[in-house]
Amino acid sequence: MIGYFAYSLSGHDKGKIYLIMSEDQDYVYLADGDVRTIDRLKKKNKKHIQVIKKTGRRTDLISVTDEEIKYQIKQYCKDIQEVKKCQSPM
Repeated sequence: MIGYFAYSLSGHDKGKIYLIMSEDQDYVYLADGDVRTIDRLKKKNKKHIQVIKKTGRRTDLISVTDEEIKYQIKQYCKDIQEVKKCQSPM
């Protein structure tokens, strides 16, 4: 799951998109590049996230920066909005 985007399914951050930076048996550690930076990862139970694999994107975490994470999340959200516009009836 490392390197994929994920939606938060519960908590005060419900619906927010994060990048999965690392994981252990029960938890994942997430970053959004803004509030949750690489230095301050959010610890979240695996049951409380939904991994987004449909994009086919997987981020290389070796040299990723907070700015790149913010940009990638912004681009993903922009792509989703364009898809929703195309699928909505006129």
